[in-house]
Amino acid sequence: MRLLRRILKTLAVVAVSAIVVGAAWLFVTLSDLLKVGDGYAAKIMCSNVFIAGRDPDAILSKDVQAPGNPLLKLVRVDIDREEKRVTARILGWLAPNYAVYRGTFGCANVPDGDFEAARRSVPDEPRQPLAERRAPWPDGDDVADDGDQRIATLLTRSALTGEGMRAVVVVHDGRIVAETYGDGFGPTTPLIGWSMTKTVNAAILGRAMEEHKVGLDDANLLPQWAGDWRSKITVANLLAMESGLEFSEDYDIVSDVTRMLYLNTDQTQLPAGKLLKEADRGTFNYSSGTSVLLSRVWMDRVGNPQTAFDYPRQALFGPLGMSSAVFEVDAHGTFAGGSYLYATARDWARFGQFLLMDGKWKEQQLLPEGFVAMMRTPTEASDGRYTAGQAWAKLPGAVTNAEAGLPSDTFWMEGHDGQSTAIVPSAKLVVVRMGLTPSSYKYTSQSLLKEILAVLPAGDQST
Repeated sequence: MRLLRRILKTLAVVAVSAIVVGAAWLFVTLSDLLKVGDGYAAKIMCSNVFIAGRDPDAILSKDVQAPGNPLLKLVRVDIDREEKRVTARILGWLAPNYAVYRGTFGCANVPDGDFEAARRSVPDEPRQPLAERRAPWPDGDDVADDGDQRIATLLTRSALTGEGMRAVVVVHDGRIVAETYGDGFGPTTPLIGWSMTKTVNAAILGRAMEEHKVGLDDANLLPQWAGDWRSKITVANLLAMESGLEFSEDYDIVSDVTRMLYLNTDQTQLPAGKLLKEADRGTFNYSSGTSVLLSRVWMDRVGNPQTAFDYPRQALFGPLGMSSAVFEVDAHGTFAGGSYLYATARDWARFGQFLLMDGKWKEQQLLPEGFVAMMRTPTEASDGRYTAGQAWAKLPGAVTNAEAGLPSDTFWMEGHDGQSTAIVPSAKLVVVRMGLTPSSYKYTSQSLLKEILAVLPAGDQST
């Protein structure tokens, strides 16, 4: 009888302990999940208010609360326009998270609430208003009225442009031949590219390569990797997403990518601290953390911190005339190379045209010979989906270019919620499509591209 009581007592203690541990785990997990949601809301609100100049109510209802996780419908947001801060809380009081606007460098999540540290991490440079440039695109902002009416007609078909479309710009033979915009958006509205930022970040790295400041075979990339296997990771490994570093790119839970974006002030900390699975070297693993590490690499190589902060504008955006581009920097001072570039649809088209021209602009070769070819070369490790240079050989979740009836040389920039840029060198064609179109809608831009190709003059397309 005494033994039975001991057993029952032990079982009770174990049960209570399990409940306490489980409750603690649930509390921490739920708290992090709520804080991720509030971090997302604060960041989206901050960038769209202070960079894009949009109405806060529209941002909250259209960008934050619908469509998406139902928890986001409970978010309440406060905007301090004087301090240029945004606070988001579930139900107005739970799991607060923050973002702050810092002029030229856009907005950054500040999950620890240390706004002063976030401000000190970048130079104090106010963002200059966009100046009107009276010259034909791409040298200026004038778009001729005599575009291609057949393509313009295609852009009126919502089934082709997709639900939630915010902008479509079609460039053929170096000029904008058609464009359309969603309600509340226009040619001067900066739009987030999400993971299209990765391809731009790779081009900035390419500029540093052209200036002989970094090379594809460079290793020993980060001080914290000295003395272990990670020191063997090369720039080429990172560009192809084949580093072997563990990283979870799952946006539906509290994962590596959501922690990096919304719970860490330093976006490099988490991916740089990841273990290297030596057996996975050469295995494809799509990772926004990898792209942030590429930002850190080129920033460390181009010169002192001020030079690094100036580099995207001086090396790429300035020469291309991408005057609307705001490449955001995290609270610790690293360009958010995996996700956060805002630019007008016409400026995204400028970058697409730059890749179409093989990295040359106005007769000046800005990228190394062969760099764009690398950006459009599919890798074996990704089963031909991704390229060796932070771009897509085929859109994620879609059929191949060949199966879609598209030219074999088509390659893509692609971003969360339906951002895409198709580059088709053989057709001298660039098609930018921006919007808020979750993957659950099953939309891809392939049908739009195919219809546009079908109305181009004979000889301007090939399969």
